[in-house]
Amino acid sequence: MQALKHFTLEGQIVDVVNQRIISGVIEVEDGRIKRIKERAVNESHYILPGFVDAHVHIESSMLVPSEFARVAVTHGTIAVVSDPHEIANVLGIEGVRFMIDNGKKIPFKFYFGAPSCVPATKYETAGASLGPSDIEKLLSLPDINFLTEMMNYPGVINRDSQVMKKLEIARKAGKPIDGHAPGLTGDDLQRYIDSGISTDHEASTFEEAFEKIQRGMKIIIREGSAAKNFDTLSSLIQEYPSMVMMGADDLHPSDLLQGQVNLLVKKALALGYDIFRVIRAATYNPVKHYNLNVGLLQVGDPADMMVVNNLTDFKIKEVFIDGIKVAESGTCLVPSVPISKPNRFRTGLVKPDDFQVKAEGRHMRVIKAYDGQLSTTAISVHPNVVNGEVVPDLDNDILKISVINRYQNDVPPFTAFVQGFGLKRGAMASTIAHDSHNVIVVGTNDEDIARAVNAVIEVKGGISVADGNDVFILPLPVAGLMSDMDGQTTARRFQLMEQFILSWGSNLKAPFMTLSFMALLVIPELKISDKSLFDGTNFAYVPLFIEM
Repeated sequence: MQALKHFTLEGQIVDVVNQRIISGVIEVEDGRIKRIKERAVNESHYILPGFVDAHVHIESSMLVPSEFARVAVTHGTIAVVSDPHEIANVLGIEGVRFMIDNGKKIPFKFYFGAPSCVPATKYETAGASLGPSDIEKLLSLPDINFLTEMMNYPGVINRDSQVMKKLEIARKAGKPIDGHAPGLTGDDLQRYIDSGISTDHEASTFEEAFEKIQRGMKIIIREGSAAKNFDTLSSLIQEYPSMVMMGADDLHPSDLLQGQVNLLVKKALALGYDIFRVIRAATYNPVKHYNLNVGLLQVGDPADMMVVNNLTDFKIKEVFIDGIKVAESGTCLVPSVPISKPNRFRTGLVKPDDFQVKAEGRHMRVIKAYDGQLSTTAISVHPNVVNGEVVPDLDNDILKISVINRYQNDVPPFTAFVQGFGLKRGAMASTIAHDSHNVIVVGTNDEDIARAVNAVIEVKGGISVADGNDVFILPLPVAGLMSDMDGQTTARRFQLMEQFILSWGSNLKAPFMTLSFMALLVIPELKISDKSLFDGTNFAYVPLFIEM
């Protein structure tokens, strides 16, 4: 696709830089804004800069970058600040290069970072490792714009040598450093910030976000498929307008189809927040913080803009990137491109017996999951024992959860128990299991657990559901994380999978997203890896059974 050499747009122009709305005409030439003429025009629609998602893992959409963009542009998103952490944990630098190369095939502005924590911890098996020399190599590339979220906050606080080397490399390169510090406060937070980390998207309470802002950190208000913080943090837009950005973080395909940053903008305006404070949080603030080559409707800027019917309904009529019209009336005008399928998957099929748990105590730790939250708590329960084996207790919603190493064959699964999924039958499995993306499964019985796991192993990555002979799979052949299909098709198949889970008793709004976070060791309190249960507060393995 090529930009029109010359065209004009007229309407009510939202100038986020000078914080004014003017009536006039925008003249575009060779993909850039040549001039803006202030004058009365007949058009009542509004022209404003395209939105920037300030923090997103594209892999969580289960779409490759090019297909993600084809959906995102229909919502007015023209650029993303993206952490390719997920694919890097599977494929290392090869995975990062895949994201860059695929994204370059279409008109969209991807700003990828160098993943700072691959693997995220030493307490799980990942497919790759990125040391300081790898980070230096990545940050030297013109397509890498920042150091991604430093999840190893204990390493920062305790001045781990490898962590500090990565931070120093980013500082010397003059690249921003993203943060990830859930619940961090006081002197430890200050120590974290003093290392050069400037943003955080993990604040889940107003008090936490307020302290981080007071100490100079910028807050990215997150609204993803599982973690939703907008309602709690949205007043920051009004109170601290220069310190706030917006990001999806993790957004499943069916949710991406419904909207992205545009939904947050619309909600904020409905709350009566100042129009410029809201729009700047979605445009100006991330552009300036990350030094993005994204237009802000100024003379000389790239022609990155959208036309909306008004500033209430926010119905997007047209979207332009570098002067190319990429979407019109909710339809993407950019064609799909060929997709390669890099992957790393070595584990063999499993048997129901592989998931048996021998009773070894009168009490056991159970992960308690919460709807819409990445964090969990640890609870203690009396195990439900039959013939010396601990089995699920459906009456109390105690189900089996297991992680299977996808990178090595003949390694036994590690199995524990979880509460909060609500299944009364069947099992659900996925190779989207943050951060190392081994196979994770939750189920009501060993037979269905094995069926669900084998379904994803047979296609070398995907999400599955199993209930007796009924087994359904959404293959994710790109690193076991992303589909090779378009967004609409992927979303329909994904929605079918979620409908099965809901019909089997779960009340979770995003069951597969919640499942993926049960292996996210860097978020407290109790999680599971392919090796053991893990205490995310103290960063240590803990046994399943408790001596009491």
